[in-house]
This record gives sequence, C-alpha cells and structure tokens, in this order.
Amino acid sequence: MTEPLVLQPKLDLPAAAPLAEELKARLEGDVVLDARDVTQIGALCLQVMLAAATSLKAAGHSLSLTNVNDRVVEQLAQMGFSPETVAEGRV
Repeated sequence: MTEPLVLQPKLDLPAAAPLAEELKARLEGDVVLDARDVTQIGALCLQVMLAAATSLKAAGHSLSLTNVNDRVVEQLAQMGFSPETVAEGRV
C-alpha cells in the first residue's frame, strides 16, 4: 500500500505547483491525501486535487482524503465542495 501524502498546512497559491508535482508522481495507483495538518485550503489547490481525482478515476484508481478537520470541511463547503466530492472529482 502506498504511503499517504501528508498535505502542507497552508494549501495556497505557492503550494499548488508542488502539490501538483507530488500528485502527478502518484497517478499510477490509489492516492490517499492526509489533511491532518491543513489549516487553510485555497481554490487553486482544490482545483489541483480535483484534477488528480478525475485523472485517477479515469485510470481506474481512486483518491481519498483522510483526517479532514472541521475548519477544512467548512472552507471546502464555502467553495461548494465536501471531502467526498473532491475525492470523486465532481465539479
């Protein structure tokens, strides 16, 4: 089983490119994103996660989010998403 990718605490604009590279390197199997340290999630990093989820789903793999705290759930909800919809790549 692949190790979960522990997300950075602040998923803002500067975090988007490194996150995209990390996810790109993991597209060959299921991906687990560990959000235990996340305090802020921005739209661009959300978009990166959605794109990865869509690519993984098309390849027969999955993306899941674990340890999502209430603050992140609230931030996702403000953008019209939930951890489940992100994992499904639903836009």
